[in-house]
Amino acid sequence: MSISASHKQFATTTRGLRRDAPPLRLYEKAKRYGVWNPSDIDLTQDIQDWRSLQEDERDILLRLTAQFQAGEEAVTLDLLPLIMTVAQEGRIEEEMFLTTFLWEEAKHTDFFDRVLHEVMDSPADLSRYHLDNYRAVFYDALPAALNALRADSSPAAQVRASVTYNMIVEGTLAETGYHAYYTVLRQNNLMPGVTRGIDLLKQDESRHIAYGIFLISRLMAENPTLWDVAEITMNTLITPAVGVIGEVFAAYNPVPFGLSIDEFAAYAMMQFQKRLARIEQARGASLEDVYRVTQAVIDQNDA
Repeated sequence: MSISASHKQFATTTRGLRRDAPPLRLYEKAKRYGVWNPSDIDLTQDIQDWRSLQEDERDILLRLTAQFQAGEEAVTLDLLPLIMTVAQEGRIEEEMFLTTFLWEEAKHTDFFDRVLHEVMDSPADLSRYHLDNYRAVFYDALPAALNALRADSSPAAQVRASVTYNMIVEGTLAETGYHAYYTVLRQNNLMPGVTRGIDLLKQDESRHIAYGIFLISRLMAENPTLWDVAEITMNTLITPAVGVIGEVFAAYNPVPFGLSIDEFAAYAMMQFQKRLARIEQARGASLEDVYRVTQAVIDQNDA
């Protein structure tokens, strides 16, 4: 990635900010809905609920939380090269939104750390819950795709990074994880503090995914041949992504809370296909169409 030693002009004193651009619309929503403090969430009842659970029920929730926590830390660590790439291209509106993106991922890391230590009283090392498919995605594929941007900031490299991050990690695995939390906690009236935190996290992540789909769609509209890059990346990563779900269910017999692997595998694929359909629309579309579709999605989302 080349680093400019000087600026030739500034967007805000030449053309001004494009306030109708999707990234700046997302930035406005982040200012409105993303300002919450993990330290303010009351976990008192959660501690009592945790103590009332059976051993296998605690274990599956601890496994899910350990996977989420490492995932949130990973994306906090790995996002910077994308921000640097966008900044080097002079896309100030996108960079402004990405500053909230990074802050929110750090906040999610903060939240799950509270849950692990204050509610679950967990040991320091939970890496036993990170099995082969999980490691393939979070230990290897995610940092490789994002850090590759340091040396190669081409549109193809950006597509690989965003598909890995926004479509697989956030759009498929994180969304499925939220569904698991809600299925367990809401249906059993457990852990209101954790549930509230997950509600807030999910709002943040919906903006992140919206930006990722916008980024991929913009790149695809500018160069339709990048569809092959997106398709190869998706096909490579969807197998270990679904494998992460299988690893969780394989650890229990019977599975606590009556959870069904078929339900969650189907949910993951539904989320994946939904995002796939969005970026496929961008093949051959104009940039104006990409902006219009993205803006409509942003307007439909309450957060």
